[in-house]
Amino acid sequence: MSNYKVRATHCDYRAEADQIYEALKRATDPLAESWDRLAKAKRIGIKFNQDKPTDRWVRHAGQLQQLVSEKVARAFLRLMRERTDAELVAPDVSYYKMYEGTDPQETGTLMPIFREFGVEFIDGTLPPYEIRQVPGGGQMFKQYVVPSRAIDVDEFISVAKMKNHAFMGITLSLKNLFGLMPAEPEGNTRTYYHHLVRMPYMLADMGRMYDPCLCIIDGLVGQAGMEWGSGDEKGPARVSNALVAGNHTIATDACAAHLMGHDPTSDWLTPPFHRDRNSLLCAAEAGFGTVDLKEIDFESEVEGPLNEYFSYITDDREMVVSWRRTTCEQALYYRDNRDRFLADYAGKYILLQEGEVRWHDEVSDLKESRRVLSGDKPEQAMWLKYVDPAETEGEHYEVYEEGLARIRAGDTQAA
Repeated sequence: MSNYKVRATHCDYRAEADQIYEALKRATDPLAESWDRLAKAKRIGIKFNQDKPTDRWVRHAGQLQQLVSEKVARAFLRLMRERTDAELVAPDVSYYKMYEGTDPQETGTLMPIFREFGVEFIDGTLPPYEIRQVPGGGQMFKQYVVPSRAIDVDEFISVAKMKNHAFMGITLSLKNLFGLMPAEPEGNTRTYYHHLVRMPYMLADMGRMYDPCLCIIDGLVGQAGMEWGSGDEKGPARVSNALVAGNHTIATDACAAHLMGHDPTSDWLTPPFHRDRNSLLCAAEAGFGTVDLKEIDFESEVEGPLNEYFSYITDDREMVVSWRRTTCEQALYYRDNRDRFLADYAGKYILLQEGEVRWHDEVSDLKESRRVLSGDKPEQAMWLKYVDPAETEGEHYEVYEEGLARIRAGDTQAA
């Protein structure tokens, strides 16, 4: 018997509330271990993909295209209220509040539904925060700053949208957890983690920390190309008429990726992973979950590909390979010459390019694209690092060693 169980059900994107509810029941009823864990919980956190300024809410035939559909959220919370009397909280760390000054009570698409079902919204841009160790020591960092009220739950659930992502290839239940990362002054700017090489391993760390016992993916209407921009030239709508549910974030996303027409075992430079490694594969390589469908108890009422999903190629192959190679080189140069940087930049953030500091500041928010900051050497990556005498974040430099070794060996399919 597999430890991983995933179900996918057919549900027309025009379906009414009761039909969506029934499709969710069919998808989740077989997940007995998930429900057993939830039944014992007194406090359950649910991360919905649900935050965007109101003038950027994109809809297709009335359905949210980039965020979890209101109808799916309502049906899921109805199901939850029938199955548990636990306290339900919905944490989110609004990117738009942090960087655009918006109010998450206005940008959150599901706020009225949270109130309807007595779900408390937790604004993770506000304290308290804590430093949480990654179980097993982490793959990218050993610890992260997280909102205390988001992680202090008995069980966690991820409710995500079926989308492609221009940087990470796909964004499903694992990538959804990135929306729980606070920024300065308590944490780092989002781009500190949303950084070439770091991101897929950091997402694997998030999966371990939150360890969702139930993952739901809204595939009624999805988006191809990229995660936010809309329209045929940026993010075309993809009607897929499906809901996916599973008991492990990696296995769930592997099955959803398969239904999207992607190979969940594929890696960097293989579509849709044009920019960085496949985060699902990174996690599975370290023993967290699996991307092998033969190892998953997977049953589906629908067959893939559900539609034409793809991620846009934002830069040519040679440039991406150069960026990845030089990112690894700069990280290892820093490690090997750390004392030099500590002498001049302790307590500051630096951008390292070709062994030299091109920018430094006490805050990590660059305010400018690295494409601009790279100057007349656009092919040379700029590696962002906090110069900490105690190295408390515990960055795992072996990630860069492995990446560089693969590139030098000529393996640019899985570097």
